[in-house]
Amino acid sequence: MHPESPLELALQAADAALAKAPRAAAARWERARALQALGRDREALQAYVSVLAIDANHFDALTSLGALLVKTGQRVAARTALARAVHVQPDRASAHTNLAMLLCDEDARAAREHYERALLLDPNDLNAHRGLAILLLRLGELALARRHGDIGFRGRADAWPYRGEGQPVSLLLLLSAMGGNVPIESFVDDRVFRKWTLAPEFFDPDAELPPHDLVFNGVGDADRCGEALDAAAAVLARTEAPVLNWPSRVRETGRAANAERLGRIDGVVTGRTREWGRDALTAPHASDALLRDGFRWPVLLRALGFHTGEHFVQVDDPSALPGAVAGLPGDRLLVLQFVDTRGSDGFFRKYRVMIVDGQLYPLHLAVSASWKVHYFSADMAESPAHRAEDEAFLRDMPGTLGPQVMRTLEAIRDALALDYGGIDFALDGQSRVVVFEANATMIIAAPPDDECWAYRVGPVERVRSAVTRMLLARANSERNAAAAFASSRVTPL
Repeated sequence: MHPESPLELALQAADAALAKAPRAAAARWERARALQALGRDREALQAYVSVLAIDANHFDALTSLGALLVKTGQRVAARTALARAVHVQPDRASAHTNLAMLLCDEDARAAREHYERALLLDPNDLNAHRGLAILLLRLGELALARRHGDIGFRGRADAWPYRGEGQPVSLLLLLSAMGGNVPIESFVDDRVFRKWTLAPEFFDPDAELPPHDLVFNGVGDADRCGEALDAAAAVLARTEAPVLNWPSRVRETGRAANAERLGRIDGVVTGRTREWGRDALTAPHASDALLRDGFRWPVLLRALGFHTGEHFVQVDDPSALPGAVAGLPGDRLLVLQFVDTRGSDGFFRKYRVMIVDGQLYPLHLAVSASWKVHYFSADMAESPAHRAEDEAFLRDMPGTLGPQVMRTLEAIRDALALDYGGIDFALDGQSRVVVFEANATMIIAAPPDDECWAYRVGPVERVRSAVTRMLLARANSERNAAAAFASSRVTPL
């Protein structure tokens, strides 16, 4: 950035003021704002904390810190900061709105209370109307959701700040108000992209689309977001820009649909998967009906639209079925045939391979004593041997898996036809690919900042850089190719 830019000058002025008065909260605040505007988020985090060290009730520092913590994935700390902001200024609508936005995925009742409090304080708070519309949509209160959504979203896309210099890449990002979206936003660097977000469920079909070089359909959960995928398809019929992850392709990636179509690929094994109504599963002879439908004990039950193992249980015999059903939300549930993929050492293994722009990238190998394998809960941190397996997979995926498995994964990739997605799978004793999940909602999580995970940093960055390059290359200009080169060297948070 040019040294005489307004943001650099603001930072210099704040530093000069602090040199004269190191404990001046106002100067610390201006310095933090300038750092964040410059994209130096790590430094900005510390600068906001330094403001609060002088003035623990600094409302703007609390709210800015909370928003930045959310952006960097530190949700527990963000909740503490935003709750403090509500305590400091309980009659400020924005304080309640900011906290409610964070609480939506954690405590729907508390989120609703804060949204409603915000609207009592300021009936024109568009963010509160928007957030409450999303929450009500998820709760099934459709008429009230539509009323607040019409006010909050105003039927059009929202523009986000651009902090770069020169002509940005304009990206239109479609995100469902229901959730279940592709975790793509961490790749959208606001020093390169001008981002527009649009909730298809609340978009006015007569409104103009914003100017854009590229569209990414972030509506990713086929089991949860059918209405949003239909609406997204209608939106995309009005653009001639390149589109990534077309809704028609995403729609085919529901768990039951995947089990059916991917199971037909040579070398693939999928557990039988069917959607059942809650009433049918609690009927007197439900276990007999499951047997007639081709299931055998044990089976797995999961609520539709949830990930990371949430609302997902194993049922070992008919006597456990009523209790398992009672503990899961939703009128319809998925029944999956349990496939035992334990190795000879008694451990379960789950591989994740990402699909980015037609290429396959290894992301992790998780090893666990539990059938419900997720990297964050697997037996990895405690086991150097398991981390060594993970490292070998990341270093040489074809050598680890072998040519037969690689051909099978390529066939799955071709069947999915997603620009961004992933495959979670295990291998059985015949080197067949046992597919657990294959869709667009896969997260590329950065490894923890600990020496034992250092081997993961390079391979994960390779995938992340591939996503950024894809976004920029699809926007199709020499300027974007140059930006891709620069963006691939931006240090992630």
